[in-house]
Amino acid sequence: MSRLLHVDSGPYAPPAPARELTAVSADGARLHVEVHGPEGAPAVVLAHGWTCSTAFWAAQIRDLAADHRVIAYDQRGHGRSPASPACSPDALADDLEAVLEATLAPGEQAVVAGHSMGGMTVMAASARAAFRAHAAAVLLCSTGSSQLVAASTVVPLRAGPVRTWLTRRILGSRAPLGPVTPLARRILKYGTMGPGSAPDMIEACARIVHACPRKVRHAWSQVLDLLDLDHGVRALDVPTAVIVGTADRLTPPGQSRALAAALPRCTGIVELPGIGHMTPVEAPEPVTGTIRELVRTHIQVVSEESA
Repeated sequence: MSRLLHVDSGPYAPPAPARELTAVSADGARLHVEVHGPEGAPAVVLAHGWTCSTAFWAAQIRDLAADHRVIAYDQRGHGRSPASPACSPDALADDLEAVLEATLAPGEQAVVAGHSMGGMTVMAASARAAFRAHAAAVLLCSTGSSQLVAASTVVPLRAGPVRTWLTRRILGSRAPLGPVTPLARRILKYGTMGPGSAPDMIEACARIVHACPRKVRHAWSQVLDLLDLDHGVRALDVPTAVIVGTADRLTPPGQSRALAAALPRCTGIVELPGIGHMTPVEAPEPVTGTIRELVRTHIQVVSEESA
């Protein structure tokens, strides 16, 4: 079964990139990168989350590529990026730096959007030189900086050691996900999406998540379990917008509220009623609209000041 299992029609089918390239990270890890849209247009960089791939951003790419240069990449071990023994926040930061250096001209700035583990990637890279040189503004979607397992409400119990233990066992499972069946869709919807999610959204997310190799899924679950990037939030000194769904069980709204309170330059937090963890798929218009606004406000300002 292909690792690139995803829907091939409709709004969540990944569009064909204008070009593809390979970025090489600090430890030699090779990262699959796609570039969409016209050269010379304002740049947007998209970092997907745990168990996902560039296909997760299909709706944003389809819309933004009309008048933006959209750069999306597969995190190591995901999509078309080979797995690597190194799984850590530092590796995520190295990879983002490598993508920025491979796709942006010296001094060129972009809006960087990260969903879930992609947002954690941004936090991990916030003090890095390449990130600071290239990031004009940031969007953090459905993410958190620490205490991820303890905060999760996937297990419907009162917060405490029992819930944390059960959540750790579920998220860190080594079991194969198998084919996308009606039961698999129901499980994925419960854990990651809002109650009103449309069938095409659920199908798109299920195919992407089920395509992630189980060893990769398990390895990165261990990193997320121990994650502490609170220092990275405080170092993220660029205009940063935050989006979260009120029905997010993986990174509940309290996580995003804590981010908004700790960020040096938070431009605001948007809580989307009834939306779950998969905000770019479940609520494509607000996510895309926020990216467009960040580009309009911050990349043009930087360009005028540099002129």
